[in-house]
Amino acid sequence: MARGSTRPTSRDVAQAAGVSQAAVSLVLGDKWRGRVSETTAERVRQAARELGYRPNLAARNLRLGRTRTVLLVVPALTTEFFAGVYTGAARVAARHGFGVVLYPSPEGVGPARDPFASAQAALDGVIASSMAADALTAIRGDQLPLVMLDSDPDGSLGAATVNLDIRDGIRQVTEHLLALGHRDFLHLAADIPSWTFRVRARELAARVASVPGATLRTAAAPISIEEARAATEAALTGTRRRPTAVVCDDDKLAAGVYKAVRRLGLRIPEDVSVTGLDDLALATALDPELTTVRLDAELFGERGMEALLAVLEGRTPAEGDIPVELVARGSTARAGG
Repeated sequence: MARGSTRPTSRDVAQAAGVSQAAVSLVLGDKWRGRVSETTAERVRQAARELGYRPNLAARNLRLGRTRTVLLVVPALTTEFFAGVYTGAARVAARHGFGVVLYPSPEGVGPARDPFASAQAALDGVIASSMAADALTAIRGDQLPLVMLDSDPDGSLGAATVNLDIRDGIRQVTEHLLALGHRDFLHLAADIPSWTFRVRARELAARVASVPGATLRTAAAPISIEEARAATEAALTGTRRRPTAVVCDDDKLAAGVYKAVRRLGLRIPEDVSVTGLDDLALATALDPELTTVRLDAELFGERGMEALLAVLEGRTPAEGDIPVELVARGSTARAGG
């Protein structure tokens, strides 16, 4: 092969490896298993590395009728959690020659507008995080493969659903607080109509109801520090017995609780224990540091992309929710002291 500016071709790789161009195509397209031997596949990969060969994806995609582009739809980017989801998805995509376009839905969990003239022409598939199940009809059309993240697996439009084990996260929070002697709870709930927040509310209510004498009140607020502060102040200044523990759907809501508690002249955790959910950078910026549930956003994105690749290749995606972990810090202590 002439060196210099000439780009190496699959024919050059075939000659160097002593195989046919068809074999090169199979190996570099990762479709060689059962067709060529492992030894031959490695010889082709070695020849490609030595020659500096890179497949012409544009030409290959034109032949296949695929763009190798995936759309990741998330709610408005209000926390770094969704940045982590994107990072994980893009990491897996890059290993398979795919690109990921991030699209924050302007309507949050409501219907998402098609950001393309024709999504079906521009995309191979969609990953949608924390969306209502019917929010993506315009983007998905009738044919586009869809993987849902953080969504109800029953009745989903998606070909696959990937979830964090949010129920277990709430279980861990509740058992932690109950073990500290708390029996009067306030649930500061995210005022967002999505499956994941309904799951949190149901699981918390069930756990508290299983303990004789335990009580649970609920106050709702948008995921905003100031809205959370106002809702918490109203809930803690009523005539009823004051809760000793506040369970928040999100770390940002917990930051609002901190402001409310201090405005009321109370202390965390001596008077009120507070928990969050997400383990954002905010959790360790608060004083005292926040007890919360750590969600692995990057792993979440990785699993979502892996599931979409499986769907595109006609395989069954891996099953099972992603484990979560309670991180106990200084915002929780024994009830009454």
